[in-house]
Amino acid sequence: MSDKILIVDDSLTVRMDLAAAFEEAGFQPLLCGSVAEAREVFARETVAAAVLDVILPDGDGVELLTELRAAPSGAAIPVLMLSSEAEVKDRIRGLKTGADEYVGKPYDAKHVVGRTRELLRTKRGDVSERTTVLIVEDSITFREALSEAFRDAGYAVLTAESGEEGLVIAADRRPNVAIVDGQLPGMDGTMMIRRIRLDAALRGIACVLLTGSEDRVSELYAFDAGADAFVRKGDDIELILAKIAAVLRGTAASPQFELGSLLGPRKILAVDDSPTFLHSLADALRGEGYDMVLARSGEEALDLLAVQPVDCILLDLMMPGIGGKETCIRIKASPGLRDIPLILLTALDDRTAMLEGLGAGADDYIAKSSEFEVLKARVRAQIRRKQFEDENRRIREELLHNELEAAEARAAQVLAETRAALVGELERKNKELEAFSYSVSHDLRAPLRAIDGFSRALIEDCRDKLDADGLDYLNRVRAAAQRMGELIDDMLQLSRVTRADFARRPVDISTIAREVAFDLRREDEARQVELKITPDLVAEVDSRLMRIVLENLMGNAWKFTRGRESPVIEFGVTGADEPTFFVRDNGAGFNMQHVDKLFRPFQRLHTEQEFPGTGIGLATIQRVIDRHGGRVWAEAVVGQGATFYFTLPQPRAAVLAA
Repeated sequence: MSDKILIVDDSLTVRMDLAAAFEEAGFQPLLCGSVAEAREVFARETVAAAVLDVILPDGDGVELLTELRAAPSGAAIPVLMLSSEAEVKDRIRGLKTGADEYVGKPYDAKHVVGRTRELLRTKRGDVSERTTVLIVEDSITFREALSEAFRDAGYAVLTAESGEEGLVIAADRRPNVAIVDGQLPGMDGTMMIRRIRLDAALRGIACVLLTGSEDRVSELYAFDAGADAFVRKGDDIELILAKIAAVLRGTAASPQFELGSLLGPRKILAVDDSPTFLHSLADALRGEGYDMVLARSGEEALDLLAVQPVDCILLDLMMPGIGGKETCIRIKASPGLRDIPLILLTALDDRTAMLEGLGAGADDYIAKSSEFEVLKARVRAQIRRKQFEDENRRIREELLHNELEAAEARAAQVLAETRAALVGELERKNKELEAFSYSVSHDLRAPLRAIDGFSRALIEDCRDKLDADGLDYLNRVRAAAQRMGELIDDMLQLSRVTRADFARRPVDISTIAREVAFDLRREDEARQVELKITPDLVAEVDSRLMRIVLENLMGNAWKFTRGRESPVIEFGVTGADEPTFFVRDNGAGFNMQHVDKLFRPFQRLHTEQEFPGTGIGLATIQRVIDRHGGRVWAEAVVGQGATFYFTLPQPRAAVLAA
């Protein structure tokens, strides 16, 4: 089904002219002469794009555009405003309201269709899934036979009768391959191929020269012009199809939309305070296929450029208000405008004015004349230069992108190699650490047990031979040996927490807390401590490591509530978005100024005489919680107790299951 184009204009001539052009291009035009008709059509039809006149008998085209943009179905459709150049403010108002393009009357119907097609292609991001073939042949019989064969083979087919028409279609539709007859009226096939190859936006199109000549020179001319292949009209159709398929495989050609074609419609901004010269200039350039945007002052030009890009600027040097030189300086100072080719026009033919204009940033300078041939050539040259610069910029960006990708690949390889080396080094260090742990566990414990054992034997066997000082010294030796053993046990536990196997599963943490509380009561039956444990607290954790956490936290709470008249230890949870577990007591507490030292190994906030310990337990807790992906922190008040909080983020699978 062809796209429907809404055309709204009060002129029957304009409506019919545009309708014929859109129908010829394969679209279905929907014609309206007023705002009311347009509303009715838009309400019942699905419109792909719209062409709106600004001045309508029952309303304003810009206001109609506002209504279209406000409707859900009209927010994204391409809209072209079509009106006379008389009012610059209408153009600015339309573009600011949301028009994608503004075409001034008198217009070129093919330009309107081409621009609409380009906007549709850009908005949709679509490129035809079928390979497109452009056949340029002046013989109707052969052209139709060739077209039918390619359609039967699954190609999309475009046709033209002359080289000039073929170039316009190539710029508008960007086919994958062009099959061009060598002998054409006007521009011949080799010239057309040369023009395609000179156009940066079209040179990716594969070109095949077609001729009825058996002369070998024709083949040489074809390849010299830039053709990818050469076929003869006398060849079998199947052979021609096979050659085209081979050309497409070899060139991997695909339509390129990054650059505007030199042959496509170009927009020229002409700025001059003389209406006579301005309209003469516009008429001359429209004859070359350019879309003209007219401004009568530097101020109008700057306002227009703020809302509509152009391909070239023709700027009068001597104007009231902001003159041509100042306007040029402002344009070239703007990052978004400075690359637009700008040609200064003046009636002054002197060297000083030329130098001043070029010094202001102009790309070219030409004296005013009623003969516009030189000006046309300068405009073509500037647009061609800009296209080549754009192409070079794109190539540089692609090269830079490729270099960055290569650098990233090299960096990734180095990173992988480094990571592998580090993993190997880590495995070696872990083995060394395991050997050290074994040595600590076996080699150091034996002498400590001997020191403690012989000291105890000496006390038991020689008590009557030792005075009070001797007995005190031996008891101190035993206490030091036992404390050394405790330190070794805690250090081994700290190292094992990081290296031990880690297996998460749903665990009732409340049950672990009750088991730890039972052990604490059994070891110190004389104490009366109130233990509050919230039931049924379940999380996916490593049960062995979680027992270490609760043994340390609840053991500390048991220790630091010693001496309280009514000691209370509580285990529970708080928080809705992220459950936060806690162990709270009403014991000694600590000074929050030193909280940053709390989870460091061997850091203690109380003396050994007040509360014995090794200072490793909280560091062990932090490592366990880290392995679970959580965090741990504490709050306390001296003399009123402490609360230790920790989180246990759940794996995604567990969260989804919940």
